[in-house]
Parts: sequence; structure tokens; C-alpha cells
Amino acid sequence: MPAASVKPTEIVSGLASVADRYDTILCDVWGVLHNGISAFPEAGDALARFREAGGTVVLITNAPRPHGIVQAMLEGLNARTDAWDAIVTSGDVTRGEIADRTGRPAFHLGPERDLPVFSGLDVSLTTPEEADYVVCTGLFDDNTETPEDYATLLDKLRARELTMICANPDLVVERGSELLYCAGALADAYERRGGEAVYAGKPHGPIYERAIATAATIRSGQGTEPRKILAVGDAIRTDIAGGARAGLDTLFVARGIHAGETLDAAGRINRDHLPGWVKQQAYAPTMAIERLAW
Repeated sequence: MPAASVKPTEIVSGLASVADRYDTILCDVWGVLHNGISAFPEAGDALARFREAGGTVVLITNAPRPHGIVQAMLEGLNARTDAWDAIVTSGDVTRGEIADRTGRPAFHLGPERDLPVFSGLDVSLTTPEEADYVVCTGLFDDNTETPEDYATLLDKLRARELTMICANPDLVVERGSELLYCAGALADAYERRGGEAVYAGKPHGPIYERAIATAATIRSGQGTEPRKILAVGDAIRTDIAGGARAGLDTLFVARGIHAGETLDAAGRINRDHLPGWVKQQAYAPTMAIERLAW
């Protein structure tokens, strides 16, 4: 359903022009702070400046791994570590879902690099035939595979009526100039077969509740009202939808997975095209920016 926006999306040139409206930013990671290959210095600078002015930044990501691993990954990409106060991941929320099923065997659908999501939990990993539920963290090989390659496996899981916990609701993610499929694409295909999927990350409520509670703790009892929180991200389906559902203002970063739909040939926001494009989306962002910068 196309978005019904009360006000047209405001196009801003930098975070500085709106920063004084907010005391907290919930910021997406992949596509905003980095592209999977290198960090975006301007984005780190913008968030660091916001924090210097007294703001709180919580990174909120659909990475299907615990937050400590995401922290290390960002450091490895030379991202500015003074750009955030805390990180909340869909992997963190997934671990809670697994803990709620303590002692029950699970089938892990995803690459070995995501195994830390199970670390320290009472769960045994097994085959699709022996599992009580599925934890989907992604494709086994997102460089070469597509969701179509999983048709037979998904049919088998559906026949057993297994619940699938989706640790990363993103459909695709940007890696350099490529778009790669994520766990959300498999969960979507599973639901279309009539299977049940439980989503741990954006745009669903639990990850926002956790991130907002984290921000409130950091702010030492000052608390933070929804009207003072800005959700930043590059994906309409997850970042903008999730922020809107949580009652927050949203800042859409155009130079991300929707770049081909929202930027002109020079790589700038297509101001003539953007309003019409926004009207076709399920959720309209409060503001749009070419890329996160101060």
C-alpha cells in the first residue's frame, strides 16, 4: 500500500540542520556507516559530532551476530569508534528467542560465520529432519546463491511445520557495488509457502524496544521521548518502516540499497522524482539525505 504522508519528505543536506531536534539517534549500520568493504568517514564524523553536542547514538542493525562481533567488524573497517554509544543487533534479539526454546534442537540455516549467535546457549544444532525449529541467519553462500536455490529445503522445512526464526529480516544488503540476498529473503519465501517465520530485527518491535531502553540507560535517567529520537537508515522496508511503526521520525539515506531508484546520474537525490517514488512506498520517511554527513 502506498504511503500516506502528512507532510512531504524533507530533503536535508546534512545532519547538522536537524540535529537540535533530537537527543537520540538509532542508526543503521550496513549501507549507512559502511558498504561491507570500507567505512564511510563522513557518516562517522556526523554521528561523532552529534555525540559531542550531547546526543546519544545507538547503532541498530540486522546483523545476525552478537553486538561484540559487529563492534569488532566496524573496527576492522576503520570506522570511528567514537561515533556510537552502544550497538543492538538482531543477533542479540535472536539469542533471546533461542533462550526461550532452551534445550530444544535447532537447524541452522546460514553460514558458519554466524555460529556465534548460538554461543553459550543451551541448544544443539542438528539436521532439518531432527530439528524442532530453524534459525535462519542467511544463505550458505551469499556470493553465488539465490533464494531459488533453497526451494527444496524450504519445502522440506514447511512439510515438518517448523517455525523459522529469521535473524536478519533484510531482503538484500549492499556489499561494495553488489546487492546480496539476506535471511529475510529466505524467510519471505518460507512464508509464501505457508511457513511460520519469527523476525528478530527491524522493522519489528523488539529490537526497537531494546535499542530505546539502551539509550535511556546511557542517558543516565534523563530518559528520551519518542519525538526526540531519530531513526536513520537506507532501507524503506526495514529502517524506515521500523522507525515509523515505533512512532519515530526517520531519516532515509538515499545512497544505499535504493540508490538506483532515488539518485540521478550525478549521484544526487533526484528532487523531481523522489516525491513520486516516496508516495509508492508503504512508509514515507520524515526526511531524506543523499548520504549521512554533518
